[in-house]
Parts: sequence; structure tokens; C-alpha cells
Amino acid sequence: MSWLTEAFEPNFMRTALLGALLAVVVCSLVGTWVVLRGLAFIGDALAHGVIPGVALAQIWGLSVIGGALVSALVMAGGITLVNRRSRVGDDTAIGLLFVGMLALGVVIISAASARDLTTLLFGSILGVTADDVRLLVVATVIVVVTLVAFHRALLALTFNRDKAASLGMRPGLTHALLMVLVALAVVASFQAVGTLMVFGLIVAPPATASLFARRVPTVMVGGVLAGWVAAVGGLLISYHFNTAAGASIAGLSVVLFFIALAVRELAASIGRRSNDAGPDTHPTHAPGRIHAGHHH
Repeated sequence: MSWLTEAFEPNFMRTALLGALLAVVVCSLVGTWVVLRGLAFIGDALAHGVIPGVALAQIWGLSVIGGALVSALVMAGGITLVNRRSRVGDDTAIGLLFVGMLALGVVIISAASARDLTTLLFGSILGVTADDVRLLVVATVIVVVTLVAFHRALLALTFNRDKAASLGMRPGLTHALLMVLVALAVVASFQAVGTLMVFGLIVAPPATASLFARRVPTVMVGGVLAGWVAAVGGLLISYHFNTAAGASIAGLSVVLFFIALAVRELAASIGRRSNDAGPDTHPTHAPGRIHAGHHH
């Protein structure tokens, strides 16, 4: 027990833990829709898209958070513009802006020595301040309220875009709203875990929960719980083995996914053997499939 509690005795570790837990909530709730809609590449692109804004904001003495938000919104708007005004597909538009924004950010940082590149990419969760925690609290409230208010619209868009349009739910606007929420999650969390690692929190915990859960709210709750396990475990690993905290958290969240996948496959294999050995077999639903249930 002392091995578990010793790490969180310093005040900065408790602040880091609080920041990590809040970042998980923001990222997992938004990430659930990213995973269900197959938009992981967009999430990755937005996570990298904040780098130029952060670098310029620091050079000009402006708000780093404001710079990151503007940069992320420019990235989201650019993806939409390229997709609508050219014949290239979504993946090509995302890839172009992904590389372009990342390259621009690295060039700005290297030319002006605006900020340590390692800290920007991988975060400094042990340096999280009370202001960072307050930002995460505000972001969490905004995300929760927005997702509750637009749950039906997001659900309809995820499972049947044409049906959503026929019901007057404006799927294009709903998609844009989701992109704004992804940008908000990235901006609120990048100080804690960095622009590269925040993408892991957006995708890995919800993907882990989706292996077992069948309903969207269950995926969200399961994703938050999986992310919290990764946050606590990652900080413990960082403290006791002197590893990078943000990378430890994100890496552990990915490891948990593969552990959960192995458990699910083992359970399915045992279930198949039991059915083969029994006198009567009945078809069952494949585990981990998300469906709309009785939502309309």
C-alpha cells in the first residue's frame, strides 16, 4: 500500500493526478464519438494542429490556450474547406493539413526557440497548475452539457447520416460541433499529456470500453474508468521508475486495450467450447458491437 500511496504524497503529484483524471473525462467522452464514427485520424490531426498556435502565442506573449484553440479551429475548418472545394477525399484532406500544420509548428519552434519541443509534444503533467485544472473543469462541464444536449443528433449521425438529415437534425452542423469538442479536448488536455499523447486518451479508453459495452453511455463510462486506471497507473510508473508521465499514461491506456482484447477473445473462445460441448446451441450476439438500441 505504501508503494501506491507514497507517489501521491507530494502536492504536485496530487495536482497532476487531478489534472490527469479530468483530462481523461474530457477526452473519453468526446473520444467515444470519435471511435464510434471512425474519426481517429481527424482526432490525431487536430492534436497536432495546435502546435503552430501554441508556438506563435508564446512568441507573441499571448495566451497559449487561446493560440491552441485558434489553431485547432483553423485545422478543423481547413479540413472541411479542402474536402468541399476539391475532389480529394476526407483522408487526403486530413493528411495534407496534418503534415502541413505539424511541419509549420516544428519550423516555428526551431526558428524561434519558442518552447521545448519535447515538452510540447509529450506534455508536462507534473507541472500542471491550478489554472490548468480550472480549465479542465470548465472544459469538462462544457463537454458534458453539450453531449447531453446533442446526444440524439450525434447518435443519428453516427448510425445513419441520411436518416439524421431526413429528421432535420442537420448532420453537417452536428459533425462540425463534434470537431469543436475534439479541439476543446485537445486544447484543455495538451498541457497535461502533450499534443501527441492526448490523442491516445481520446482513442484508447473508449476503444477499450467498446470491446464489451453495447450502448453509447456505457462506452463513455467504461472509457472514463479505463482512462482513470491508466492515469493512476501511469503516474505510479512515472514516479517509481522515473519515466515520462504523459507517455506512461497514454502508453498504459493502449496496453489496457490489448489486455481487454485478449480477455474478450479468451472469454469468447471458452464460450464457443462450452456451446460445442452442450446439447443445444443458440446464436448469440458478437461481443463488443455498439448499436443504437431502440433510439430513434
